[in-house]
Amino acid sequence: MINITEHQIETTPSTFNPQAYVLRLSSPGGLFSEVALVINDCGGKLGDIEVVDSNNNMVVRDVHFTSNVIQAREIISKLNNLPDTQIIDIQNEVYNTHIGGKISVSLKKQVKNHRDLSIVYTPGVAEVCKTIHHDPRLAYNLTIKNNSVAVVTDGSAVLGLGNIGPSAGMPVMEGKAMLFKMLADVDAYPICLDAKSPDEIVQVVKAIAPGFGGINLEDIAAPKCFEIERRLQNELDIPVFHDDQHGTAVVVLAAMLNAVKVIDKKFETLEVVITGAGAAGVSVAKILLYAGIRNIILTDRNGAIYMGRKEMNNAKEEIAKLTNPNKEKGSISDVIKGVDVFIGVSGPNLLTVDDVKSMAKDPIIFALSNPDPEIRPELAKPYVKVMATGRSDYPNQINNVLCFPGFFRGLLDSHATRVTEKMKYKAAQAIASIVQDFELSENYIVPNIFNKQVAPAVASAVADAAFEDRVTKVIPEVDLKLI
Repeated sequence: MINITEHQIETTPSTFNPQAYVLRLSSPGGLFSEVALVINDCGGKLGDIEVVDSNNNMVVRDVHFTSNVIQAREIISKLNNLPDTQIIDIQNEVYNTHIGGKISVSLKKQVKNHRDLSIVYTPGVAEVCKTIHHDPRLAYNLTIKNNSVAVVTDGSAVLGLGNIGPSAGMPVMEGKAMLFKMLADVDAYPICLDAKSPDEIVQVVKAIAPGFGGINLEDIAAPKCFEIERRLQNELDIPVFHDDQHGTAVVVLAAMLNAVKVIDKKFETLEVVITGAGAAGVSVAKILLYAGIRNIILTDRNGAIYMGRKEMNNAKEEIAKLTNPNKEKGSISDVIKGVDVFIGVSGPNLLTVDDVKSMAKDPIIFALSNPDPEIRPELAKPYVKVMATGRSDYPNQINNVLCFPGFFRGLLDSHATRVTEKMKYKAAQAIASIVQDFELSENYIVPNIFNKQVAPAVASAVADAAFEDRVTKVIPEVDLKLI
């Protein structure tokens, strides 16, 4: 267990990241109202309260709460000054959960004796090896390949933390693997690469690919992520999916399909501004184009992206040819006037209330920067018809978890060789369909991430699209009679 002091809380680097803490408090008389008031007044959210010991003179409680680091520091300081209250221990539940990692390997077959050993290992395994050598496709039947996904990162664009490297990116990859297993029964393995260039990453992933049925690229910075995905998809016979691009795009489209019903406008006539022209922004623009929207403007630090603008990378030059048909120029504030939809996949506090007021009637705002959105929902909500963020503490959370577990389940089940645009579009439709018309509202346009209907629906849609697009491979059955 990690015990943490007030000073350690103060110097924790992720200052604004909400974390979970446990306080062990000792107080005479059992009164707790002042403690709860301190936590609430400092902005914390009180959770479970457990009495762990008590006698005639003292009550000891475990008090669970969440807050950001600055709030936690203030809570600890004020509780230390409360009369008749003593902090015995402080624990950070986030760190405690990560001690020893979050995933492990379990056995499908037990090895209890020498006979079992001879079957799962030598000499019995040699026959299986020879069978696969004769027909490598049989690895899908006789190994874990059929249900295995590599979650690959170089740690160059981790969450909102930036280029923190492969080791620091490992906890995110472990979390991803947990969600794969929990939501779609896919065995996923974190692969954190100490590699910098696209050439290095492509070479390593190609080398390990025989052991996997699919590759999930994760937290790789733009623009190199585009080249890496393209090359791997062209050079491998298993599907490659960059979740930061396509998972985000799929869920955004799903939310848009439902949000447009709420505002009662035609999907194809929507005018959209996207801030952020990295992996997510470009992919969101492409899927909206595929779905039929024609008037889309992307912006970056230098303003609107348009054909002929100087100082753009290849990805931005490519998307410039497909978007901003009127070659509008200027800042977000300049191009957002009169548009129906704002999608933010960039950074905090880039949109102002005046910007929102200048949009078309009943606007849609997806402020997806995490943990701090492009505009606080409290500021935008009075002027917005539908508001969504990437956070779980507000309605309409746009979260990739709605996509990638089921998406890969469908890829693996269909033995797909690549990812297609139709798969992504049908996955978005599947997610949107979970919200029934009678349930649909301004505050409910996408299903909850724990809704058990989502992953199977997405898997079925992706598998159907794989067969329709003819990107599946035939895997022969093992004929046990001939062995």
